[in-house]
Amino acid sequence: MDKSLLVRLLGFRATLIHGDTLVLDRWRWLRRRLPETRNRETLLDVGCGTGAFTLGAARRGYAALGLSWDERNQRTAAERAAICKLPQASFEVLDVRRLDERHDLAGRFDFAINCENIEHILDDRKLMRDIATCLRPGGRLLLTTPYLHYRPMMPQDRGPFSTVEDGGHVRRGYTPAMLEELCQQAGLRLEQVSYCSGWLSQRISTLLRALVQVHPLLAWAVVLPLRPLPPLLDGWLTPLLRWPFFSICIEAYKPRFEAPTALAQGADHGR
Repeated sequence: MDKSLLVRLLGFRATLIHGDTLVLDRWRWLRRRLPETRNRETLLDVGCGTGAFTLGAARRGYAALGLSWDERNQRTAAERAAICKLPQASFEVLDVRRLDERHDLAGRFDFAINCENIEHILDDRKLMRDIATCLRPGGRLLLTTPYLHYRPMMPQDRGPFSTVEDGGHVRRGYTPAMLEELCQQAGLRLEQVSYCSGWLSQRISTLLRALVQVHPLLAWAVVLPLRPLPPLLDGWLTPLLRWPFFSICIEAYKPRFEAPTALAQGADHGR
């Protein structure tokens, strides 16, 4: 089966409806924080999956590089970039746990995105440091990951979580304080915490995941007409129900200037 058939028919938007509704939620969150550019700005997608967000960034004018360990996914992503006529999107095979070995990527990027990836990595502190190293001074990180207090959609969301990196989640999720701690350890300043994927999106995704066990095409056909509803309703419905969002999202900033030393500060005050 041609994994890119829908992309051939519908273009980039098809990449956002291959999976569950949470994918579109994340892209809508990212898009609001990725201003369109004509300034040759660069973006690194760390753990890019099949490249939907890398392609989306390229459509907004970024020279976007997607990294993933999965060679098959990277071939699919490169094929979709060609179909969508996005030569500014490129893909490389790299285990992001070894990002620090790519010295050529240090200090190259204006933006980095890391979506639903860090919860798969045992040494999350190292990953955040490595991403920060890839950013230029003044660069920005946009990250999404499961919120620690989500309500499980499927039995496996309850755990137990893996103690080895086998492709599953190694932790349930994060709180604002945990992500602020990671930013501080990486030399980043946490600017904003927000959330995405509300009650309705979660319920539709639960339905999709259940129907996939029957037949993937049945699941896709049933859920397709429901996909427009979460962007329209979740913003007010989720708080009304006091339901936790599934993902916590952060915007962080790499300082342009080094913090002044105590000696320099004393000299300034003495002037």
